[in-house]
Amino acid sequence: MISMYPKAEILFPPKLILSLKDLRGPEWAELVTQVARLPETHPDALAFCYMMIELDGCLNCYAGSYKFMRGCAACAKQTIMQYKGTDAELLRMYKASQKTMHAYLKKQERKTATAKA
Repeated sequence: MISMYPKAEILFPPKLILSLKDLRGPEWAELVTQVARLPETHPDALAFCYMMIELDGCLNCYAGSYKFMRGCAACAKQTIMQYKGTDAELLRMYKASQKTMHAYLKKQERKTATAKA
């Protein structure tokens, strides 16, 4: 089936991480480069996507919205380029997302271990 909006996804996809590299300063570019090298299931790649989902407002995006029609790549690029904070603030947001992701994964591991016992 051919989609009417072939550029749109529901949540920020890992395949777009590298496309954000040159939109900010050197610290941002270094972070993006490091994360883009990781497998998409790596906790740090998941943390980056989680950060972008929050920044982009992906959970409020829906089929038919202007953001959805433009596609994730355009939305993510615009979000990063127009972010009013510093690169250091973006890096802090990423670190917070990492902590959230690692805590979630640890909780899931405990649930799995408990279920097997």
